[in-house]
Amino acid sequence: MPSLAPLIAVAILGLQALSGCASHQPRNHHSPLPAPVPVTVEQDILYSPPDWPQDLRADLYLPDGTATRPAVLMVHGGGWERRSREDMDGIASRIASHGFVVMNIDYRFAPQHTFPAQLHDVQVAMQWLRRHSGDYGIDPDRIAAFGFSSGAHLVSLMATVASNGSALNEPFGGPQTRPVAVVAGGLPSDLQAFGDGRLLRQFLGGSQRDRPELYEQASPIAQLTDTAPPFFLFHGGMDLLVPVSQATDFAEELAQQGVEYEFYRMRLRGHVSSFLTARVAVARATAFLLQHAGDGQATTP
Repeated sequence: MPSLAPLIAVAILGLQALSGCASHQPRNHHSPLPAPVPVTVEQDILYSPPDWPQDLRADLYLPDGTATRPAVLMVHGGGWERRSREDMDGIASRIASHGFVVMNIDYRFAPQHTFPAQLHDVQVAMQWLRRHSGDYGIDPDRIAAFGFSSGAHLVSLMATVASNGSALNEPFGGPQTRPVAVVAGGLPSDLQAFGDGRLLRQFLGGSQRDRPELYEQASPIAQLTDTAPPFFLFHGGMDLLVPVSQATDFAEELAQQGVEYEFYRMRLRGHVSSFLTARVAVARATAFLLQHAGDGQATTP
């Protein structure tokens, strides 16, 4: 029987390659994350207002403990047209186990609902989380946001417009919807760079040729100012759906604006694989959130 040693060696080298990263911000070496605590989940909470065009629900992940704690608003991906909050269950549970109340939401989909409907949903969810902070032991001044792909776009846009007085704050946004920190994975930061693909046409209600101002307005990079909150970006280095340049360009603009950020590039990952193998990225993102929304003691492992 041939030796398995060469195959094992190749597998180890492959795993080492996959685990590599590049950071576009000087990194410090810090202590590991605190030990996880048990988490309970309240499911199917209606968070949309009574007169909303569609009932929207969320799951609330509650870590054990009685102390006032920070929170994270979590938004799934799916091209603004599909998927559900169930995609984020594992990530929500891991982040909650480190002391965050996590609100994992659904939102309205294109093409039935066009922009800014989805942004309004996220803004309303953030308001719900603030309004119910006393019910769940949340510090309303320590609410962050986490999204992947189209979810990353929505939380990033909410954060940037809430920081700059944009018209997109009307009527549901504003300073009260500004998270203290943002985690954005697979972020489409500049919608103008994608041309006239189907997903964008149905999301924005027209082609870029017909609605160029809307493509710009809906791009987080176009809304970015020096008042934006800190960002943690993670992105697959081989992403063909949302090119990694979408993250590097956004990181460069954050640097230009003097906004604190970290960028975790996932080597040899595409768009979906960067989500499916995001455990290390999520651990680093959790540490980032603890720095900016937590007690400030737990930091990047």
